[in-house]
Amino acid sequence: MTLKVVARVHAMPPEHNAGAEHMLAAMLEPLVERGHDVQVWLSQYGQAHEPYTYQGIQIVPQAARLDFTSVARRADVLVSHLECVPSTASIARGFGRPMVVICHNDHRPSLRDMAAGGTSLAVYNSQWMRTEAELFFAEYPKSVRPTGEVVVRPPVYADRYATKPGGAVTLINCSAEKGVHLFGELARRMPEQQFLAVKGAYGEQSPPDLPNVEVLEHVPGEEMAARVYRRTRVLVMPSAYESWGRTAVEAMASGIPVLAHPTRGLCESLGDAGIFADRGDDDAWQALLERLLRDPAEYRLASKRARARSAELDPAADLQAWCAAIEELADA
Repeated sequence: MTLKVVARVHAMPPEHNAGAEHMLAAMLEPLVERGHDVQVWLSQYGQAHEPYTYQGIQIVPQAARLDFTSVARRADVLVSHLECVPSTASIARGFGRPMVVICHNDHRPSLRDMAAGGTSLAVYNSQWMRTEAELFFAEYPKSVRPTGEVVVRPPVYADRYATKPGGAVTLINCSAEKGVHLFGELARRMPEQQFLAVKGAYGEQSPPDLPNVEVLEHVPGEEMAARVYRRTRVLVMPSAYESWGRTAVEAMASGIPVLAHPTRGLCESLGDAGIFADRGDDDAWQALLERLLRDPAEYRLASKRARARSAELDPAADLQAWCAAIEELADA
């Protein structure tokens, strides 16, 4: 049976390159492969004004059509995330359609929006997120909690990102939250080392202005392997918050070691391949980075662990569980 799955989000690739949007695209793609009719309606005004197709998914920009609610009424399943959840959930309740909420963070608004009642399936991007949600919903009556739940780690197809690593120390997203100030300090302390700063799709971007730092504008996801990872020796992620860390997993597909601040998401995604230091300890970051770059044997071991972790994160099982959950919702 062909299902009509309609998602409402604020942006999608190729207009945006944030982890949440790429996670959703990677989750919808296997539904298309199973023969289902999948549409994504955008709530944020963007460059595209006409419908287009991305990896088999029908994308409807905000300015293209006016009939989202009538399409939602005919849907078998509605999907949403982030700030689009409250309005989409209201429509789902009004039309009696099952509602799926994809949750990428444990911020109170994200979890509170799922507690409005009527969420048929909560999709968490990590085990720690599911645990946090359980603690949050313990304070709510059972009637408003999500009926079901599943953990789907942000899918990364390793063969789409695998490449031969380069020589740069790379930061992706030059915002304060992602640790651009520490990145700049490392570049200042290591003037002979090449650094690569890639501007992100969100947050105030302030890449360091140093002679050994090359700055790239925002890079579409499908170009990351050729334009970023192919030039990267070590990926640094001194992020204040990461619920998972998709770019870390992308980098590990090429055996690129990741030096990161130990957020709960990065600890879970990197596993025993992670190299961790507190983002407030500049000296520790410099020492670990220099050891990776100057000791070939240490680098080979770190690279081997990264490739092994990439293999462990093969998305096939998670995506199978996801597709089965969507099909069961429609059957119910």
